[in-house]
This record gives sequence, structure tokens and C-alpha cells, in this order.
Amino acid sequence: ESDTASEISFQCHRHKKTPSIGSHSSDMASVSSVSGSVLSVYSGDFGSVDAQGTVEFALDYDEKNREFQVHVSQCKDLAVVDEKKGRSDPYVKTYLLPDKARMGKRKTSVKKRTVNPIYNEVLRYKIEKMVLLIQKLNLSVWHNDPLGRNSFLGEIEIDLASWDWSNRKLNWYPLKPRSLSAVNGVDHRGVMSLSIKYVPPGSLGKWPKNPPSGEVHIWVKDVKDLLQLRPSGVDSFVKCYVLPDTSKKSYQKTRVIKRNTNPVFNHTIVYDGFHTEDLKDACVELTVWDHEKLTNHFLGGIRLGLGTGLSYGISVDWMDSTQEEVAFWQEMMLAANEWIEGLLPLRSL
Repeated sequence: ESDTASEISFQCHRHKKTPSIGSHSSDMASVSSVSGSVLSVYSGDFGSVDAQGTVEFALDYDEKNREFQVHVSQCKDLAVVDEKKGRSDPYVKTYLLPDKARMGKRKTSVKKRTVNPIYNEVLRYKIEKMVLLIQKLNLSVWHNDPLGRNSFLGEIEIDLASWDWSNRKLNWYPLKPRSLSAVNGVDHRGVMSLSIKYVPPGSLGKWPKNPPSGEVHIWVKDVKDLLQLRPSGVDSFVKCYVLPDTSKKSYQKTRVIKRNTNPVFNHTIVYDGFHTEDLKDACVELTVWDHEKLTNHFLGGIRLGLGTGLSYGISVDWMDSTQEEVAFWQEMMLAANEWIEGLLPLRSL
């Protein structure tokens, strides 16, 4: 009998340094439902409130210190996020686009229980004026949630090439809904070098049947040009799931590579429990994260599958592989027992 979405569970084990085949038997763990991506809770904007209100700020460039300064004064008449309690806990965040790396993020303190927060804070960027003039300033206001489910309250975007730098006065600006450039602002997140291989059941011969079930081998080699979150670099690691299984048995990760935007992992993961027909319904999700004590920051990821939008007949949002990712997966399906090499761009998922 073929597996169903609620029955399937891929077992995994891992090898470091060099790829090798291994297998083990273990009980199949059931997955109660086809789960969404593990990343869904990191999408950032959980708010459904309409943008309203205004923000008062001023811009300046300190030639002596080569510093761009955003003087955030206050906001007025912001949207109410928690209607039951009639409260918003707003803060202001700025990015320089198109470079939306977190190194380019600045934010004010959080003001609690107010839709008219007063900040009087200066957000500073050490940046050359020539570089600054090819950027856009994206200033947005957010409600701070203790669980990280922050709500978007409005934004304004300014083309710094056409900004009047003689104007250092505080001015009021209306907050607007999300712009396309902010939503799509993170373009380049780095490139992952990896190889994958499918070993069909029994294809290695010998008695008893070897391997007893199909195996997918994933060799994560390195990632180049990651977003730099801090001046010291980034402490990155890679997570792996075989969706729809998001159980602990599906979850694997590499070690953390510290202070490096071009980390070399050289880490191989082997998943068994695959039937050949599962390859059209499963999806290997590899995501890169910056490791911090309190919370890990998502840097980018890839999803390897057929990108059909369906898994075992059920519509799922994570079966969304790009053309490059689909082609890579298809090549693996057509070349059993062969390592297929790939160089794939990380995306926001």
C-alpha cells in the first residue's frame, strides 16, 4: 500500500565530513496532519490593521563623522492593535534599501499602551554619502508583541537621491500601507552549494535487500554571501526538514559556523523511509539561520520538490519550489544513485 500524508514519516541520520550511505530501522511515527512550513511563524507581520496616523522625523548627514542620522520624534493617531485592551505598543524601524540586511536595520525603543508615542531618538548609520545617495530609506512603525508576532502599522519610503539635504527640520509624514519594495526588499540572501542523491530500495544489491527502503542523501557543502547581521559577521547553521513531516525525527541541523558570511558546513544528512513515489509529494526544506541566545534569525532557504502546490493530494503552501529547485529535484529523480550538484540562491520562503 502507498503511504498517505498522515502516515508518512522520514527517518534521518547524519554523517559529517564525507557523504556515506547508512540506514537504520525505526518505527514509523505518524504525522497528525500535513503541516505548513516551519517558517510560517517567522513571516514577521501578524497584523491585520490598516495603516493610519503620521510620523514626525528629520534626516541629516554628518559629513565630519560620515554618519547618516534619522531623528525620530513621535507618531500620532496610530492604529489600535489590541482592540479589547485598546492598546498598541509601537516602535519605529528603519532600513536602507535595497540592502535590507539586518546590519542595515535600526529601531527605536518600544512605547507601551499608546497610539501617540514620543521617542526623540536618533538612529545612526555609518555610511559614505555616495553610497547613501543610491539608497532608499524605509521607515516603518510596528506594534511590539512579546511573542514576536509583531504587527505592521504603516510606513514611509524616501528616495535619498532626491532628498533636500539642507532640510534638517522635523516634518510630519502620513503612514502608508506596505509598499512592494519593502515586501520584496530582500533580493540577494546568498547562494547554497549542495549535492543530493536518491538511492532506491534494493538498488545496492546484496542480501537482505539493501537499502530496505529508499534514501535521500543531502550534502550541504557551503553558503556564500550571507546577509551580515552584525559588524562581526554572522553565526550561521542550516536546518533541514522533509515536509510534510515536521516532527523531531525529520528535523536535522548542522553545527554553527561563527563570524563568517561564507560558512563551510560540509555536512551530510541521510533520510530513509522513502518510496520512489514519495519523491513527487515530499519536499526537502533547507533553511539558514543566524544563531543567537534568545532567538534565531531566518536568513534564507530553499525548497527541493516538484513545486506542484500539492502533497499527497492536499493543497500546501510549502510545495512552492522555484524552476531551478524543481529542475534540481527532477535531475535527482532521473539519476538514481548519482550525486547531483547544485548552486541555488537562498530566498525568503
